[in-house]
Amino acid sequence: MRNLLFLLLAVVALAQEPAATKDANVTSALVESERNKLIVQYREEISDIDSQLSTDSLWIKSYSSYLTYLDVRQNLNMLQKKIAQLSKKRGLSVEERDEIAALRDKEKILTEQVALLKGEGTTPFASLLKPEEVGELPSIANPFDIFTGMSFIKTLDEQYSDYIVRMDELYEIVLLLQKKAKIYKDLDVVDNSRVYTQELDDALKKLDRFETALNTVQTAAEVYEKRIEEIELSVNNKIKDQLLKLFNIGIIILVLFVIFFLIKLLVKKYITDNERFYMANKIITFINVTIVILVIFFNYIENVGYFVTVLGFASAGIAIAMKDWFMSILGWLVIVLGGSIHVGDRVRFVKDGIEYVGDVLDISLLRITVMEDVTLVTYMTNRRAGRVVFVPNNYIFTSMVANYSHASLKTVWDGIDVTITFDSNHKKATHLAKEICRKYSKGYTDITRKQLNKLRDRYSLKNTNVEPRIFTFIEPNGIQVSAWYLTNAYATLTLRSAISTDIIDAFNAEEDITIAFPTQKLYVDAAPKQMPSSEPEPI
Repeated sequence: MRNLLFLLLAVVALAQEPAATKDANVTSALVESERNKLIVQYREEISDIDSQLSTDSLWIKSYSSYLTYLDVRQNLNMLQKKIAQLSKKRGLSVEERDEIAALRDKEKILTEQVALLKGEGTTPFASLLKPEEVGELPSIANPFDIFTGMSFIKTLDEQYSDYIVRMDELYEIVLLLQKKAKIYKDLDVVDNSRVYTQELDDALKKLDRFETALNTVQTAAEVYEKRIEEIELSVNNKIKDQLLKLFNIGIIILVLFVIFFLIKLLVKKYITDNERFYMANKIITFINVTIVILVIFFNYIENVGYFVTVLGFASAGIAIAMKDWFMSILGWLVIVLGGSIHVGDRVRFVKDGIEYVGDVLDISLLRITVMEDVTLVTYMTNRRAGRVVFVPNNYIFTSMVANYSHASLKTVWDGIDVTITFDSNHKKATHLAKEICRKYSKGYTDITRKQLNKLRDRYSLKNTNVEPRIFTFIEPNGIQVSAWYLTNAYATLTLRSAISTDIIDAFNAEEDITIAFPTQKLYVDAAPKQMPSSEPEPI
């Protein structure tokens, strides 16, 4: 700037002294030299600015595309005018026709280029001035939508940050263009030849375009920022509402768990039977979970009536398609509310002619889990044990189910059959069998008597005789002595084995008692019978 002022003063001094001495030529030479230095300096500064503007900037590329569009559009208009002029001529020569064909091919290429650059035709920076679309606001109606809302806010912040970066980049470009235009103005003043006038006009025009774009971007950024703030405020309020609702639901669920926990403690205090406590605990847990599901359901379903109506129509088809599942759930309710089967009971199921005897491990919503034990059934029929059998709950409606330990009864009647010969002392045999059964089953007899007395309030018990029973029957091979006694429902084979061996030993020790088995008697005549002679009698 100081050099420019010095040069201007020198020029003014020369103008005021047209009749200067010979030193004026020297001064003029010095002024010209200083002017050339300034021009070179300004050209270097412009070159440096151009190098800074030639980076991979979207704004520069967009403006370049805009200039290219204008240039291609101008060339296309000129080409179309030329084609129109040539087409008006009559009697075109072959060369002129070839020229028109070549021009039309070129017109087609330029038209395609114009179509590609049409986005930048009306105004430069069309795609850069417009911020990113905000998009549809997310619906936050449940806790899972909270993450969607937070992600949406993060996306908006990133879009706004990108737009601000783009605006800052445009601001830096405008500063460089302002500096460049100022240098061109100085050059136009220094160089009287007006060589840089056109370049100055181009620089000012380009600066005006970029300054207009900057003003537009700044205004759009302010509007965009306010719009984003409103959206974020709305989304944050929805997120807060959902968090508050989730907190309230969490408090309700916590209170429910505490209440049902206290109920379980009371049940454990007053129910001493482990099996019954296990079943009661499962029922309480099921009710607790059901209430929690209903609380969540009615809090997050907006139109419950509509949902129930749709569910009512859908349940009809579901009930047909999933009949066995619904029947199993109904069977579970019958088992739980009726109390016919409890966890730990010894039960017998019959399915397709196959018997399964074992202990109930669990009663779930769909099936009963039974652990098969070594019993008389496994000994005589299945010949295997230890299997875990899963019995659907709906079998209680269609199949035979026997409970060996229902209503606190832990004993069952078991019988042993021994056949003696017809000439045996059957009265003594009956007495011996009864004494042996009484000796082994005395403890179970006393227990059963107490249990039956407790059941009189629930059931009509007519025969409460718990003493061993002995029956005698006539069979083809002898007299069958059938001894019946009470035994542990979970260990029938053990007592059956002990009583059987004692009865056999007692019968074998008596001379007038003989154990019978399938026999045959063969009667042989002492005098040999004479066979008829085959020779003819003499006459």
